[in-house]
Amino acid sequence: MKNLLLSLLLSIVIQPLWAQINASVIPAPTSSTVGEGQFKLHAGLRILSSTDFADEIYFLQKEFLRYHKLSSTIVENNRDAEIVLEKTKLNNGQLYKLAITPNQITIQAETKEGAFYGIISLLQLANNSQNNSIACVSVSDTPAYGWRGVMLDESRHFFGKEKVKSLLDWMAYYKLNRFHWHLTDEPGWRIEILNYSKLAEVGGIGNHSDKKAACQYYSQEDIKEIVAYAAERHIVIIPEIDMPGHATAANRAYPEFSGGGSVKYPEFTFHPAKEGTYQYLTNILREVDALFPSQMIHVGGDEVSFGNHQWKTDAAVQQLMKAEKLTDLKAVENLFMRRMSDSILNMNNQVLVWDEMANAGLPKDNSIIFWWRHDQPKQFELGLKNGHKTVICPRLPLYFDFVQHPEHQVGRRWAGGFNQLESVYSFSIDQLPVAAKDHDLVLGFQANLWTETVDSVERFDFLLFPRLAAMAESVWSDKGQKDYADFLERLKPHLKQYKEAGLYYFNPFDINEHPEPVMKK
Repeated sequence: MKNLLLSLLLSIVIQPLWAQINASVIPAPTSSTVGEGQFKLHAGLRILSSTDFADEIYFLQKEFLRYHKLSSTIVENNRDAEIVLEKTKLNNGQLYKLAITPNQITIQAETKEGAFYGIISLLQLANNSQNNSIACVSVSDTPAYGWRGVMLDESRHFFGKEKVKSLLDWMAYYKLNRFHWHLTDEPGWRIEILNYSKLAEVGGIGNHSDKKAACQYYSQEDIKEIVAYAAERHIVIIPEIDMPGHATAANRAYPEFSGGGSVKYPEFTFHPAKEGTYQYLTNILREVDALFPSQMIHVGGDEVSFGNHQWKTDAAVQQLMKAEKLTDLKAVENLFMRRMSDSILNMNNQVLVWDEMANAGLPKDNSIIFWWRHDQPKQFELGLKNGHKTVICPRLPLYFDFVQHPEHQVGRRWAGGFNQLESVYSFSIDQLPVAAKDHDLVLGFQANLWTETVDSVERFDFLLFPRLAAMAESVWSDKGQKDYADFLERLKPHLKQYKEAGLYYFNPFDINEHPEPVMKK
């Protein structure tokens, strides 16, 4: 009886501490151990000065002020410090270690990135604490994959600088580190190019819902501001300038470089047989390269067959095919992409493309394939066979413009299939045809938000949250750690944070809390 009473007493004391850990951190850390006692956050928190992690400490100060209205002070003496960031060599691929005792919080990391993610775990624990008291805990953590990405299409609908910054905030909160920014496509061109001003001024008119909508694009100063904002959060931005298809907006501005299109997709392509086209696009990419320090440029290469019909009868294209012994229009596409990849490589950038280019002959050491066509696993295998590093972003389950609940009516489905929260969370490389020898070629996962049906910030939020959190855990946490029921419990306080942030999120526990937003007429 005494042992039973002791067990019950311990469960009463310890369970709230475990609950606090389990209900706080997404993605789930690699390992965590609960200690005794709690650390009390308070005004005037003393943080040890560090030249190694000065930027990360500044970020922590700002976030404590933002979330908790608590100021903090930098001190020089370790004995006086309540929060210490230490540059330490870690073992076994550990990215950071976090230790919280009643008197001190210590984050150990070998890199700035590791220190930042230790800070993020600390912030999640603090943000979900009661009365600013954080349970003592020891955490050791490392991600399963290095590429943990989100793609946002702003050609079809434009959301603007503040919404993009908000997305970057949430990406950082979930330790996501690659923002793939789809800036050009048929409906609109969304980036200022100084040497070709009409690209934005003319190409930026209209969107997917309204071809006459007012011109919207990012100035180069906007781009610099957003890139800096992302860098502070250890997020790399990868711009996408789509080619040789999806070029309609650009061709409205500079029709002399158009390769024509089809009845359904007019003026869809850049012209593959005009030398001027390659110089024009290279000049554009030079400006893009100067704006984005990632040394990666995504150039699309997808769905060209939708609008390359005029290539069949264009005399210059036919002459090119004859001169280069190209047997079909796909070979023309591949030649186009190899030429543009040469320009990108000369800028010391990597070439990023969709999976249609898996067999285009791009240099495997300097190119990355994005596998998106879930119904074509052979294309995924082809890219790996050809030695290409690969980012996995299949429509099922990682396209977030897809419907997420059986009762939802707006959005995409694939043969009746859609992307529920659990399918996003449960996604694993084990579901794919990847040979053991090719595992290292898989860089990670990425969620894609195409915006044909996303014409409001409410719908933007509704499609991203909380699937963003589920995807973050699917790409960070080892498969042995993943437990959907446990994730749902940890998600509950995050929904409260969404509410406090004013997000119009989907609530998987109460689907009527925020009804599905429909598109405006």
